[in-house]
Amino acid sequence: MSDYILNPNVLNDDVAQEPIRAGFGRGLKAAGEANSQIVALCADLTESTQVSVFRDAFPERFIQTGIAEQNLVAVASGLAQAGKIPFASSYAAFNPGRNWEQIKATVALNDQPVKIVGGHAGIGVGPDGATHQMLEDIAIMRVLPNMIVVVPGDSLEAEKATRAIAENGKPSYIRLARVKTPIVSTLESPFEVGKAYVLREGYDVSLMGTGVMTYQLLVAAKILAERGINAEVVHVPTIKPLDNDTILASAHRTGRVVTAEEAQVAGGFGGAVAELLSEKLPTPLLRIGMKDRYGESGEPAQLFEHFGLTGPQIADQVEQYVRSTPQYHRQY
Repeated sequence: MSDYILNPNVLNDDVAQEPIRAGFGRGLKAAGEANSQIVALCADLTESTQVSVFRDAFPERFIQTGIAEQNLVAVASGLAQAGKIPFASSYAAFNPGRNWEQIKATVALNDQPVKIVGGHAGIGVGPDGATHQMLEDIAIMRVLPNMIVVVPGDSLEAEKATRAIAENGKPSYIRLARVKTPIVSTLESPFEVGKAYVLREGYDVSLMGTGVMTYQLLVAAKILAERGINAEVVHVPTIKPLDNDTILASAHRTGRVVTAEEAQVAGGFGGAVAELLSEKLPTPLLRIGMKDRYGESGEPAQLFEHFGLTGPQIADQVEQYVRSTPQYHRQY
């Protein structure tokens, strides 16, 4: 049995919700209290990214770079070289979207422990539309050597993840959603960089999610159970390094895999799992997410429905997939 502690109300209509970025703000403040070498920088979006929580607690350790994202990470890299642990924050559309080359050349190449904070990621940005709905960040960050990539599933996990990457001594990217989303975990739930967690055991298909999509997979699994399909749910908050052992063990148990992400499936989380399975355990794979298209303007709930990313819609896709796709195992 899985020993992961889920929020007991996660599948209730009144499940508690909170923006993932709020957990990041708390985590950054806590990390700052624990380590005086932590500093924070922001590109004119301090309140929106919740770096304001750290700024208010440690104003002498905060730098406002203004709307200059390339300079943001260059300054952060210099601070890291001087012994600081910088968190460089902006919207993901601009950080890493606008300054990827600076992240590569000044942070990743030099293996500096700069933490890149990408706020307002995914289609959940809503009315801001395609220009601000960063969907390619998982793909472009996981290809960088030395870079850690973390996508928390809720605000509680974001708080734990922020504290963890503060002390890992590595370049790291943390992806944060804007709007309130269901709290899947508890204060006692584990988080470790590089670990995935089985939230629900099953034998017909493995549903693997990252970020806010893990909640949708839990909803889908409940619906599928009512249709006679026993789905395993695996939460993967760290895209790089990927927890190969947990993913491969789940794929071996079920013989069918589905990935879900609020991002481009090409090169993203689904791409990472596809690479792993093709090399280690060839298994049928269905990737759910954004498929070679940009986002649109609308309310977050409308957009999730429009792009087929809600639990009931995923359940329909998975049911068709399971009914039409045989299970594969290692001997194949």
